[in-house]
Formats: sequence, C-alpha cells, structure tokens
Amino acid sequence: MSTVITNDRIPNNVHLADDKRLQRALEAWQPNYINWWKEMGPAGFQEDDVFLRTAISVDHEGWAHFDYVKMPDYRWGIFLADAVKDRTIGFGDNMGQPVWQEIPGEHRNALRRLVVTQADTEPASVEQQRLLGQTCPSVYDLRNLFQVNVEEGRHLWAMVYLLHSYFGRDGREEADALLERRSGDPDKPRILGAFNEPCTDWLSFFMFTFFTDRDGKYQLLALAESAFDPLSRTTRFMLTEEAHHMFVGETGVLRVVDRTSKLMAENKKDHPDDVRKLGLVDLPTIQKYLNLWYSLSLDLFGGEVSSNAASFFASGLKGRAKEASYEDHVALTATYAMDVVRDGKLVREDVPLRNAMNEVLRDEYVEDCQRGVDKWNRTIKEHGIDFELVLPHRRFHRHIGVFAGTHFDPKGNPLTKAEWDAQKDAWLPSEADKAYVKSLMTKPIYEPQKMANWISAPKQGIKGRPVDFEYVRHHV
Repeated sequence: MSTVITNDRIPNNVHLADDKRLQRALEAWQPNYINWWKEMGPAGFQEDDVFLRTAISVDHEGWAHFDYVKMPDYRWGIFLADAVKDRTIGFGDNMGQPVWQEIPGEHRNALRRLVVTQADTEPASVEQQRLLGQTCPSVYDLRNLFQVNVEEGRHLWAMVYLLHSYFGRDGREEADALLERRSGDPDKPRILGAFNEPCTDWLSFFMFTFFTDRDGKYQLLALAESAFDPLSRTTRFMLTEEAHHMFVGETGVLRVVDRTSKLMAENKKDHPDDVRKLGLVDLPTIQKYLNLWYSLSLDLFGGEVSSNAASFFASGLKGRAKEASYEDHVALTATYAMDVVRDGKLVREDVPLRNAMNEVLRDEYVEDCQRGVDKWNRTIKEHGIDFELVLPHRRFHRHIGVFAGTHFDPKGNPLTKAEWDAQKDAWLPSEADKAYVKSLMTKPIYEPQKMANWISAPKQGIKGRPVDFEYVRHHV
C-alpha cells in the first residue's frame, strides 16, 4: 500500500518531494489553478464552509475524510492507485509485454492527445456548473454540486501531474492551456462539444452527471487498461471518485421523476400544462432533456469507424472497458456489424473490430444508461402513471461520426432537414421549455430543513448525517 503524504503543499503518493524540479513546476502551476478556481469555480460560495470529502488514501476502505472546508482551501492532491505487480499489457500488438513506466517516443504525441482531451473535460464541467449554486433546490444538493466540482478539479490535477512528469515542455504548456480555455467561449472553447453546452439549470446538471459523467466512466475504464502504467494507475483512482458523480445524476433525476409522478397521481393530473401549474417538471420535458444530454454524450465516444481508435488499441494506449472480460484481446480478424450512411442511405457494413472500438465502448455505455432509465421508469410506474422514459436511437441528434450532418427522429427514422426543423422542438428542449424549467429555480433553498417543490427529498443524507444537516454554511 502506497503512503499518501498529506502535509505537503500538494498532497500526493507519488514521492513528489524526491523530484524537486517536478515539485517546483507543479507548485508554480498551483497558484494559477487557484486563480482559475476563484474566477471560474462556484460563484458566490468561495468563503462558505462545505461538508466535503477529501481523498487521503488510495485504499478502498477509508480513502476519504469528511469535514467542513472552504473550497479554495480544498486539499487537491495527486493520487495514483497502487501498482499491480508484474503487470503486462493486456491487449493489442504488444500484448503480454511489460507495461511502460516511461512513454515510448513513437507514442508520445498520441498519449499526450489522450491525456489532454481527458484533462480538458474536468475544468470544463466546473465552468459549466459555476452558477448552479445560486438556484439550488436544497442544501443537500448544493453540497453534492460542490463535491462534484472539487473532484473534477482534483481530476484535473491528476492529468496535469502526468503532463508535467512525462511530456516535458510540451506538457507544461498543455497544462497552462487547460486553465486558459473556457467552456462555451467562441474563441477558446473546450475541446469536446458537450463541454461547451450551457448547463444552467438543475435538471441539466442531473442529466449531465448521469449521462456525461457516465461517458467519463467508460473513457476512464478504457484508459485504465493502458500500457502506460502511470495513466492506468491515475484513472483507476479517478474512477473511485467518479462513482459519486453518477450517483448524484441518477438519484437527482429519480427524485425529480418521483416528485412529478407522486403529485400527478395525488392531483389526478396528466396533461403537461396541468402538471406545470403544480410547479413541477412535466414528464415530456424530462424526456426532452434526456434526449439532449444523452445524444451529446454519445458524441463524446468519437466516430463509429475510427482509425485513431484502431491505432490506440493496436499500440496498447487505450483498451476496452474491463478488457479481461473479452476472449480475443488482439482483435485482428474479427469484425463489427454497424449501420453507416452511404449516398444518403442507411446500409449495414462489417467493419474491422479495431476500427469499431469506439462503438464497442458506446455499446456498454448505452446498456449502462438503460439500467438507470429503467429505475426511473419503475418509479413512474409505482405511482400508477402511464408514461415511460426512453433512450432515443443512437442516430438521433448526432454531431460526430457517421450520422453527423444527417437527421433522424428519436426512433432512428431518417428525416429531411425540413422535417427535422419542423419537429425538433417536440424532441429537444425548446426555448420555452428552458425558460419554464429555469422559472422553477429562481429562488435558491439555503435552509437545511427545506426542499424545492419540484424535487423529492433524498432517502438518506451523506456519511450518516440526516438529510436536513447543514451541509453548507452559506453566508448570505
């Protein structure tokens, strides 16, 4: 078990003090990070005491400490999961060879691209969510938002450590650039599209943490298989923290669905207009938000047919989630059947499996998302409401891959552009829908004993505390 040094300026379990040059470089980056956090982190809450968990170990038992902390004082650290003794590469052309502790020169650029792309998502999500605290439905939810935010910040630190440690001057410049890009900025946007999308209401936040953070889970699982062992160890520990983010999303949507369904049943109302008069998010609007964030998150996996994915797999840079569960770890002769668009028509083609690795990962993601949606639907059914949330077809509302530039309805049927334009507001949140959802969230709830009308209370609090515990001591 590695030892975590918690009293250093930068908590770590990577023997940072033994490499003075690296330590100085990261300590020089740290003030810039804090400045970014104060500028682009949660707006209006930097001086509040928040009941947060802080990583203090990489052991699965007792790895986090819970206490009040002001967010700018949060102990962001560098933590790698413990090394696996005699670990070998588990897939691709180099299968069975020892994993790399240093980066082979021929893979340097590709690995840097993978690390930077992953790293860029972390500050982006903090920026997207920076104003949400001002419309929180409860102090419980406010604390969960901040927990997600500080851990996304720690994940940024995890990637910046790799950039500084293994990529020299290029890595240091990339680390600086991570603090310069801004979510949604027309001149310096974040790298991936979903991370430039506005996330300015709590329904979007819950959908984001369910769908978009779940993409993060699968990207981290794939990188955890990497032949570059420091990346594998870094992402394995990130997954420990990522689980909470998806919990926030899954239970958040569940509580919205529960509240709406419960009051629909009690008031015997089922028309969306009548449901809205009760101050609730109607189920068809929830479906539209689901359609939006699910489709945006599908794009994050990349193109269905990808030479980059094939190269990453062949060289051992990025595998499949839980690679050990597959029988064939070389994937040289197998194919994957998928729909593609040729001359404006859908055709079925067999694609070399290595070129379809993005789609393999997307398959697992879709199955995982469905499990969460099934839970939401069980809650609706328990209240006797005849409505079912549905994941749209993966062709729907896509901007990356073989379906980019085409139009399909949520069932996957092709549409003309005119048909899409005429019907898209029935499938995606319209400006009126967004305005309505925001209207429910104009007044924040800062009293621990209260909960907004449009969402149910959670079943239990955090770390043994009651739901109405003062998780955030907000100074109004």
